[in-house]
Amino acid sequence: MKYKAFIGIGSNLGAPAENCEKAIRLLSASPGIEVVARSSLYESEPVGNIDQNWFVNTTVAIQTSLGPEALLEAVLEIEKAFGREQREKWGPRIIDLDLLAYEDRVLHSEALTLPHPEMTKRRFVLLPLSEFAGDYLHPIENKTIHSLLKELPENPQVRKISSTS
Repeated sequence: MKYKAFIGIGSNLGAPAENCEKAIRLLSASPGIEVVARSSLYESEPVGNIDQNWFVNTTVAIQTSLGPEALLEAVLEIEKAFGREQREKWGPRIIDLDLLAYEDRVLHSEALTLPHPEMTKRRFVLLPLSEFAGDYLHPIENKTIHSLLKELPENPQVRKISSTS
């Protein structure tokens, strides 16, 4: 059986746009994962620790035969392939992949919370996600991505830097 999930991707070290593109290619090459939609690339002001480079962000929709925990493991393996180390919260990173939502599943385990607990507060997630999943109904907020996006302030800034091809 195939399930739909959304993944957020971000980078602000090295070549951030190239890092995001490579992460999408690695997701596509992962067993049990098929990327079925992707957003444009966005540049976003850092949250929290602001003394760092702006981020490049994008989101993808995938079809997967993996369960949520196995999908999280696959995502963490891609981060490891980049040499990502867990350091400070909101700090600079070569790559960051977040499992945002898995169907309409609500899950609270030691390893994973679904939907991602911060996604409704992040313009750099909702704006790219709105390109292909604007009508997705958040299973806890009971609001669409479009509605959640309208409720957010304009800052921190997020601006489109390239469109999908």
